[in-house]
Amino acid sequence: MSSCSCSSSPLHFPLHKPINKHNPISPNSALFSPPKQRGKFTIRCESLELKPKSPPTNGPPPYPGGMGPYTGRDPSVKKPSWLRQKAPQGEKYEEVKKTLSGLKLNTVCEEAQCPNIGECWNGGGDGIATATIMLLGDTCTRGCRFCAVKTSRNPAPPDPLEPVNTAKAIASWGVDYIVLTSVDRDDLPDGGSGHFAETVKAMKLLKPDIMVECLTSDFRGDLRAVSTLVHSGLDVFAHNIETVKRLQRIVRDPRAGYEQSLSVLKHAKLDKEGMITKTSIMLGLGETDDELKEAMADLRAIDVDILTLGQYLQPTPLHLTVKEYVTPEKFAFWKDYGESIGFRYVASGPLVRSSYRAGELFVQTMVKERTRNA
Repeated sequence: MSSCSCSSSPLHFPLHKPINKHNPISPNSALFSPPKQRGKFTIRCESLELKPKSPPTNGPPPYPGGMGPYTGRDPSVKKPSWLRQKAPQGEKYEEVKKTLSGLKLNTVCEEAQCPNIGECWNGGGDGIATATIMLLGDTCTRGCRFCAVKTSRNPAPPDPLEPVNTAKAIASWGVDYIVLTSVDRDDLPDGGSGHFAETVKAMKLLKPDIMVECLTSDFRGDLRAVSTLVHSGLDVFAHNIETVKRLQRIVRDPRAGYEQSLSVLKHAKLDKEGMITKTSIMLGLGETDDELKEAMADLRAIDVDILTLGQYLQPTPLHLTVKEYVTPEKFAFWKDYGESIGFRYVASGPLVRSSYRAGELFVQTMVKERTRNA
């Protein structure tokens, strides 16, 4: 705080507090009461603590809903050393980036700012470069508070040639395992399941041995849309519940829901014999151990095969605040716990994501075993 004296009309006002319709202050409030002094007048200048700025009101906010009680940075929660990643680089990374750009394929790796992009595109320890291809455009109709993908109520219509073009591109790429995902498309009657199914069929036609995992939306709970996709020839049906039951309305768009996601995963398992199902949960959003155990029990009750657990990382201050950075040791505990209660595979680590490459070789083995036993 600072003060100064001069010969002037009495005035008392705070800096950084403009008087406007968004911050009305009564002229009769204490802020406008001059100090009682005889013989001279003073201007008192007060420096008040700044609060985070809200998005401008004369245009759309940069994130649905703007700043709120669950967003912003928490200065008391520091990012630990085990989350610091080198900037993606390397010959294979540049080659994959150029190839994807040339084929005009969207990847969730880039759109969702995945921290593993360097490892996946460079091939990790086995030299197999992988990417997760995003169908149905790069604009989502939902506004989940954790996600960096751009949103719109009316995104561009799907490209009718995308299924065939994607299949040709992937077949020419030479990979043995591919993950297809998409933004939510609530604007489409079937949520985009038909588009998904056409892409899988086209890929299997061009390369019958390729293994296809589809990481899907909940299709608004439309189980007919789920059936369309699970009978298209895919090998793994994945849909993420994202967080524990209590935090669903805080973390996800209101059109999503815990029970709705469970019903989608359950139907995928029951509707197609031998279908491998998979889901993912982010940690560090304020969930408790008991809540996570409850979610894992609910997933096992509907026979979900594969679970991935990873650290939630805040894309921008307008997204959900990180409540905790879970240690690698705790992630190791959850892997052991998950597999002890019946999951066939749990990928658990601070940088693990739902389409993380570490589980792909294991999933390939599961698919081959299923084929031999069929």
